Amino acid sequence: MSSTASASPLAAGWPAGYRINPSAPRLPAALVDAFRTLPVAAIGDAMSRNIGTIGLRQYHARLETTMVGQALTVRVRPGDNLMIHKALLMAQPGDVLVVDGGGDITQALVGGLMRTTCVARQLAGLVIDGAVRDLCEWAEDGMPVFARGHTHRGPSKDGPGEINVPIAVASLAVMPGDLVVGDADGVIAIPAEEAETVLEKTQAHLRKEAQIRESNRSGTADPERFNAILRAKGLPV
Repeated sequence: MSSTASASPLAAGWPAGYRINPSAPRLPAALVDAFRTLPVAAIGDAMSRNIGTIGLRQYHARLETTMVGQALTVRVRPGDNLMIHKALLMAQPGDVLVVDGGGDITQALVGGLMRTTCVARQLAGLVIDGAVRDLCEWAEDGMPVFARGHTHRGPSKDGPGEINVPIAVASLAVMPGDLVVGDADGVIAIPAEEAETVLEKTQAHLRKEAQIRESNRSGTADPERFNAILRAKGLPV
């Protein structure tokens, strides 16, 4: 990639609306792997409970599938996938392709042929704020995909678009290289520089949940857990 790729697109000679930046540095594999057993809900709890996608659904069949990988971000014109094809040529094994398609579902951005490319390039999965098609192929094992909706109508390939830029996907801000985790509950993005801290906070949160779960199971939950909150609000309990 040319050193001009990360410069202002107009200053670097790019046409208006086009930009291709280099991929972000890789996180340690052990750190990425550590998130594979963590539920998205617990990660969200550790990140203030107000971060994550809204309105996406999974199109792969197995609910227990967990998607973990660093974000390769793409912004496209709704209904056009030219720059998604270019991004797939840049993708590294373990990447999650995250596409800001503006939430449009009138034309699919990815389909079965592109799924074949994703599998061949060993992507960890896809997050599409737009539509997919060829649902029977996406339902097969091997390539998690979360999308806004689906349609049989195919995309154009005219551009414009941008690769490895900050995007917003279904109310979730995603930076290139963010650690993206998805499961049956939803998708969340963790800033790369915060991944170790979020890992520690999530593990601590899960230990706390385990204690609460055991007290719920055994019937020994402390009533003061909620009564104290109610009394603080003025209720005589």
